[in-house]
Amino acid sequence: MSVTPLHDRILVKRISEEEKTKGGIIIPDTAKEKPAEGKVMAIGSGRRTDDGKIIALEVKKGDRILFGKYSGTEIKMDGDELLIMREDDVLGIIQ
Repeated sequence: MSVTPLHDRILVKRISEEEKTKGGIIIPDTAKEKPAEGKVMAIGSGRRTDDGKIIALEVKKGDRILFGKYSGTEIKMDGDELLIMREDDVLGIIQ
């Protein structure tokens, strides 16, 4: 199954954080926060202006991004947890 986001939405897969601290302490799953970093898996066609023109998205497929803690809508697809969010929810692109 595949999903293609519409308009200015993007499909993101979260990138998991380290399970150990620098000191070697293992962090249990219940104490971890969901990461706010992810990889763009698919993008929509772009944002449509009032006069009907399409503005291309700044993020591209494969970009590593930072996003807000409660951004997007979670979906499950082929056993993976993914997010669908608007490009406006992206805080930055990691170079």
